[in-house]
Amino acid sequence: MQASSRICTTENTLSLKADFKSRTIFHKDPLNNSANEKRERIRCTNRVMSKMTISDIARQIGVQPSAIRYYERIGLLPAPQRLSGQRRYDSTVLYRLAIIQRARQLGFSLAEIRQLFFGFRDVTRASTRWRTLCQRKLAELDQLMYGIMAVQALLKKLMTKCRCETLDQCGKSMFQNMKQSGLAKPLLRSYRPRRKYPTGLRTS
Repeated sequence: MQASSRICTTENTLSLKADFKSRTIFHKDPLNNSANEKRERIRCTNRVMSKMTISDIARQIGVQPSAIRYYERIGLLPAPQRLSGQRRYDSTVLYRLAIIQRARQLGFSLAEIRQLFFGFRDVTRASTRWRTLCQRKLAELDQLMYGIMAVQALLKKLMTKCRCETLDQCGKSMFQNMKQSGLAKPLLRSYRPRRKYPTGLRTS
């Protein structure tokens, strides 16, 4: 007789392993084993994800590493863990960056994105945060559209009405109009040039 043998039932696929040397019987449930293997795979995946470098993150999210360092510097991203002095990230930083990128695409400033993360009570739902900021942004866009329409009207007027020979003549006419109607004010008050990310940050 061999040292060990296996007995399997046909219905419950319940396996028994008998070790006659140790006189111990091991019970193995395939269903529990499958769940354990799944949890182990998740743990292994989390361990791998927690070791992502800044280059891995930048490649997956589609930004430059300098942008990630900048977001950390201004507090939009939490300080990462360090392994031998090098940044190491888990998957949560990808989710935070995805929000930042989408907000930037929608025209939100970094100050507004900071408010999205930190300008509400911790218990405030994400949907409520987005709703508040989107309402403000829509009002801002409405104002911007009115300004665009006014600029379009002035551009068309300038194209059709100007009969000046020199720029000095144009300047004189504009100056006289300003004296009558007051100092010129910017029509596109909501327009703000987008700031580019600094590229010279020397952080590892």
